[in-house]
Amino acid sequence: MSGIIGKKIGMTSVYDANGKYVPCTVIEAGPCVVTQIKTVETDGYTAVQLAFDDKKEKNTNKPLLGHFKKAGVTPKRKVAEFKEFTTEFQLGQSLSIADVLVEGDFVDVVGTSKGRGFQGVVKRHGFGGVGGQTHGQHNRQRHAGSVGACSFPARVFPGTRMAGRMGNNRVKVQNLTILKLIPEQNLVVISGSVPGAKNSYVLIEK
Repeated sequence: MSGIIGKKIGMTSVYDANGKYVPCTVIEAGPCVVTQIKTVETDGYTAVQLAFDDKKEKNTNKPLLGHFKKAGVTPKRKVAEFKEFTTEFQLGQSLSIADVLVEGDFVDVVGTSKGRGFQGVVKRHGFGGVGGQTHGQHNRQRHAGSVGACSFPARVFPGTRMAGRMGNNRVKVQNLTILKLIPEQNLVVISGSVPGAKNSYVLIEK
């Protein structure tokens, strides 16, 4: 799929043509530069590698520095591949949102969800707890309760919902509508919410 790399700015709301109140996310998308063009002959598949957001040269390691210099571009912070561009590109070519997106299009947005740290079963899986504190119960309202069986099979089954790390996962939200493009500021207004914290990188896939 074709697409572009962006940075989540934050959320706001707009009214559509029918006067409906629509929550939306503002994303700074592009300009991106082409840093590599992959072909079946050299890589086994076709794809276009894009890079976004300038980075200081002193903070870039030597392999990446050589990669960017080969493409004739300055070092970038975020690099991603898109596999279904129909147009031909040249190394170092710049892409803006107007080259990729159109108002009214449906897009998928990929981001990394906010990390919540180590959480219990009530927050992580929506367990209800054990209700009121009765029968001598002490300090157990939000515990998971029994997770094992008796002498058979004498183990806990894999996949049992327990406490653990929550969030910080790659998440894709599908079929969001592009409400507005502001090319002069490289901004895209997309309906609904997008995974990730403010200033986190997202991929807009078309």
